[in-house]
Amino acid sequence: MDIALWIVAGLLAAAYFFGGGGKILIPKEKILATGAAAQWVEDVRPGTVKAIGALEVLGALGLILPPLLGIAPVLAPLAAIGLALIMVGAAITRIRRREFKLMAVDLVYLALNCFVAWGRLVAEPFTG
Repeated sequence: MDIALWIVAGLLAAAYFFGGGGKILIPKEKILATGAAAQWVEDVRPGTVKAIGALEVLGALGLILPPLLGIAPVLAPLAAIGLALIMVGAAITRIRRREFKLMAVDLVYLALNCFVAWGRLVAEPFTG
């Protein structure tokens, strides 16, 4: 179970780190031009896109660094919970925009974050 949790947390961390980093570094107009999955940025201000990106990057770091460094490893499941809340917001946005097919990806990320949070709080918590 520990290996599965590390693998899922690592994959989530990579996805959120690069996705969030893109939201921070790439202007809103260029994000909008990337395709249908990014059309949600029409509904928010550029600062909101950057804030979401920053939260995703911080969540990605929180999934991996605390347990890896042995400093406050309880932050890893808390980061997973925070990222799950971001995905709830993403799913709500998809519902409001009637983008139900695109919402499936958000729900997969939500489930994976819930798996990591549950795994690190209940099934295989970090000890020490």
